[in-house]
Amino acid sequence: MTDQQQLWDAATAQAYDTPGQGMFSPEVLAPTVEVLSQLAAGGPAVEFAVGTGRVAVPLSEAGVQVSGIELSHAMIAVLREKVAEDQMRVVQGDMTTTTAGENFSLAFLVFNTIANLLTQDDQVRCFENAARQLAPGGCFVVELWVPQLRSLSPGRGGTLEVSEPGYLLVDTYDVLQQHVISHHVQFGPELSDGPAARIARTPHRYIWPSELDLMARLAGFELESRWADWDRSAFTAESRSHVSVYRLPSA
Repeated sequence: MTDQQQLWDAATAQAYDTPGQGMFSPEVLAPTVEVLSQLAAGGPAVEFAVGTGRVAVPLSEAGVQVSGIELSHAMIAVLREKVAEDQMRVVQGDMTTTTAGENFSLAFLVFNTIANLLTQDDQVRCFENAARQLAPGGCFVVELWVPQLRSLSPGRGGTLEVSEPGYLLVDTYDVLQQHVISHHVQFGPELSDGPAARIARTPHRYIWPSELDLMARLAGFELESRWADWDRSAFTAESRSHVSVYRLPSA
């Protein structure tokens, strides 16, 4: 089993969905589906790291033919509880090499997931893999957070990103390797029947927007649009995330 397979195991897959809340809330999903539907322009789409279908399922319900690529068997199993194979094709494999077909109008990779690839080479290969599967003029959409290195105090290697009842998120940085490990700490009365706290760690390689643009150019894409969020708000120096739309040349 690979490190990523161990990270996205059955327990994580079963706990991943939070219907109606957080990243599954209508406020998050509705603008995401609207933008992706418009960019698909009536053609088929492929989601890299489709997971449990958080975006793919409502996008399919909106009328877009969606296929998926997913490394985790456990995440695919949860997706299959929602949608059958004949309704949404999902290919198990790594998003740097696995293909779900050709001549897609849209490929998309959301919720910071390109950062799960821990080397620059693999991140470039992900762009190249998207380009291979798109039709001429097709676009690749990447949603990604902006590294918050300005939050690092001198001599400190980490930042507190979230502090709320029952949950802490602490990020620790290796700025030489562009690696960040997110430490998710859950605690409170709901855990009283077990350990006082639970901690999970997820590793990432962070990417600056300009570096992401260069990766896209190496794969033949040009940056078409960049917004701070799915509502198409302006991207600024203070934005903490971005939605970037890259397009291949037309035939």
